[in-house]
Amino acid sequence: MAIVSIEPTAADRRIANAIASHTTPDLEKAAQLLTWGADEKLLLALAVGGWLYGARRPPLRPITDHVLALTLLSAILPHLLKMGIDQTRPDRLTVEGHWRGVPISGRARDAFPSGHALHMGALASAAGMLPSGPRWALRAVAATLSGSRILLLAHWASDVVAGFALGAPIERLLRPVTLSSRKQPGPGER
Repeated sequence: MAIVSIEPTAADRRIANAIASHTTPDLEKAAQLLTWGADEKLLLALAVGGWLYGARRPPLRPITDHVLALTLLSAILPHLLKMGIDQTRPDRLTVEGHWRGVPISGRARDAFPSGHALHMGALASAAGMLPSGPRWALRAVAATLSGSRILLLAHWASDVVAGFALGAPIERLLRPVTLSSRKQPGPGER
């Protein structure tokens, strides 16, 4: 039983209605493909693969430990939050979206927060340990993958923003635990 029920904002409804009215089947298909890039099952598989790769490479081990722990935590946390928070997904409230072919996503009352966006926010924060070029490229990919959830009407825009914003502090809180043996990034390495 949920502790809190959240209603979408007026801006959330306007954005969802605009998407439902103007999205094309090709854009929906592209968004469906993109959204898989932020799926917890795929991210967990990649994190385990990276961890196994790093197992025999001591310099990589702290990073692969961090990414695996972060991926596990960012996969569990949205489910825990959704147990206490009810919010109806936009694809259940935007009839026009289904008329145009927008698919139905997940459980009807599990809109807040976007788990996909939380994963991406956490990984975008972890990208702060990379050099500038790859850091910004990964952050752009993370934002794009998160935005695909809005285009599919799986989440309200505020669910995606909140999920992405929750990911960064989770990653930053985990860093001292998983990277304690590695030098923490300085101010210019974020």
